[in-house]
Amino acid sequence: MISQVWESLMTRSDFYIELILEHLTISIIAILIAGIIGLIIGILISEYKGASEFVLMFINIIYTIPSISLLGLLIPFSGIGNKTAIIALIVYALLPMVRSTHTGITNIDDKIIEAARGMGSTDFQILYKIQLPLAFPVIMSGLRNMVIMTIALTGIASFIGAGGLGVAIYRGITTNNIAMTIAGSLLIAILAFVLDFILGRLEKYVNNKSSNKSNKKLIPILAALAIGAITLVALVAFPMKKDKIHVATKPMTEQQIMGEMLKYLIEDGSNLKVDITHGVGGGTSNIQPAMETGEFDIYPEYTGTGWNVVLKQDGIYDESMFNEMQKEYNDKFNMQWLGIYGFNNTFGLVVDKDIAEEHNIKTYSDLAKYAPDLIFGAEYDFFEREDGFDALSELYGFNFKKVVDIDIGLKHKAMEQKEINVMNIFTTDGQLSKANVVVLEDDKNFYPSYVCGNVVRNEILEKYPELKDIISKTDNLISEAEMANLNYLVEGEGQDPKVVAKTFLEEKGLLK
Repeated sequence: MISQVWESLMTRSDFYIELILEHLTISIIAILIAGIIGLIIGILISEYKGASEFVLMFINIIYTIPSISLLGLLIPFSGIGNKTAIIALIVYALLPMVRSTHTGITNIDDKIIEAARGMGSTDFQILYKIQLPLAFPVIMSGLRNMVIMTIALTGIASFIGAGGLGVAIYRGITTNNIAMTIAGSLLIAILAFVLDFILGRLEKYVNNKSSNKSNKKLIPILAALAIGAITLVALVAFPMKKDKIHVATKPMTEQQIMGEMLKYLIEDGSNLKVDITHGVGGGTSNIQPAMETGEFDIYPEYTGTGWNVVLKQDGIYDESMFNEMQKEYNDKFNMQWLGIYGFNNTFGLVVDKDIAEEHNIKTYSDLAKYAPDLIFGAEYDFFEREDGFDALSELYGFNFKKVVDIDIGLKHKAMEQKEINVMNIFTTDGQLSKANVVVLEDDKNFYPSYVCGNVVRNEILEKYPELKDIISKTDNLISEAEMANLNYLVEGEGQDPKVVAKTFLEEKGLLK
């Protein structure tokens, strides 16, 4: 495994370097802003002691909110991407900074402060020349804890379409690439160690100097950090406008492949550049709102999902409803479906092969008889969908022994390790060819049609009319068998989705 991780780092060094830079940018912005705000709050509540208990309690309560929940709460207000990630990281980083500043200042002997006042020092002079220098070791301890925590938490940013090394971790999980997951995790640990080492050296340097000299040295350092924070925030919040098409994909292997296909087709057939946000956590529920605000321009979607999840229509979708759905998208969202790939990636159920053979389980109805003894696993949104677990269980009378929420990229591993016995799958799942499972027959025809196509904002088609013909090249491009094979090349053989996408398009004669 060590050799595989090393090979991944060497052969895809550009990919990891880009992620490291993104990770550092997001982390450092959050650290600088939280450091400045936390220092100010810590000073204020140290001066106004009556407010300290309430402020610390309030920050503590916020700190207990799970990171995924906080990201979800912020998305309706700040959208997805780096801005939301930075806001969440600032919130989490405040507690150690506020607490260390407050503790450092309040633990200073009151006699020292009284003596300074007796000599005619102003409150600002006392703060600047006495309190902060004496509290410096405690403040630095809090800062170092904050830095390590923030570097680690930034890995979750990829869940909402932000950059950073979490992209490698999440992509590795999704595509069954353990080496990539380990590489991303290892690099995060190294970044945390390096930044902590730098801060440790800075702390040691300051402590070895006299108070006056250290203050003089710290002023330009803090000023430079503040200027740097403002500059980075401006670059992230107000990026330079470029002619770019923004493509989003869900956290699925085939979506990564299709995202790369769109990038190759658009850049090959026009002068436009494409920026892909891979593996947006929450899938449709987070991508569709971002499409409506213009953060994304195109994303691959499935017709049944569009009908039930986006349009919130009742009933089972079939392709005879496509024209009605197209009209609804145009009227409600000023978007359209363009370039229908041709494969139907509907849901299915599989059961452990040994269990299926032991009880002769071939259909969903057969499965219902033995469900009370089995553990069912599925990704999170399957339990919330109109056409998901509840409706399926009601039709077939499923009453499983236990139900487990599990990440889409970990389901096969959980099945392999016998942690679950039954799981939902997609019919184009590349891992089915090597999995020790039996695909069951949907004998009551529960699942709707999930033909894949591209949802595109009309505004972007009006601005770049050449896109219509380019995206239309994906019409009937891929069959179910071809998509399953492409997924297997990534998940089973460890090939890069970019390479798989490009090779397929070249074989189809679609690239110049």
